[in-house]
Amino acid sequence: MNVIAWIVEGTWPACVDAARTHTPEGADPVLLHVTDPDVAGAGHGAYAGLLGRGHPERDPGTRLEHLAAASAEDLLTAAADRIGRPCTRLERTGRVEREVVAAAEDAELLILARDGDRSHLGPHSLGPASRFIVDHAPCPVLLVWPEPAPGVDTIPPPPPHPPHDR
Repeated sequence: MNVIAWIVEGTWPACVDAARTHTPEGADPVLLHVTDPDVAGAGHGAYAGLLGRGHPERDPGTRLEHLAAASAEDLLTAAADRIGRPCTRLERTGRVEREVVAAAEDAELLILARDGDRSHLGPHSLGPASRFIVDHAPCPVLLVWPEPAPGVDTIPPPPPHPPHDR
């Protein structure tokens, strides 16, 4: 069984724990991290557009690329240590939501954590990237809470629609 856990700063422990639970014995779960190139691109653009050219060694975008790669490696290492069994680490770069969906093309299960407003039950508990992934995943999705779920009393009230005649 091909199980992929999307590893994101702040919510990754819940995904790793779910992958450990839902990956059958003998199968290696995949720990997926995606780096968005827009941050480093903004650094490159700021340097080129505002600070001038001629000293590429001063380009902050290059430093941001190195920091992002180191952060991804640290996160994947921590996740691999937590899972406590053989696993595959997969690092991708690109538009996060699309890279996660593409990585899940042959998966039998994709695990991700709620990353929006986690103080209430409901659709706002998913951020934009997670919503896209849930809506477009080519496989079953296991959506986990990174901490205990809020109570059912946090469900938003129904809209004030008039009752339907039946």
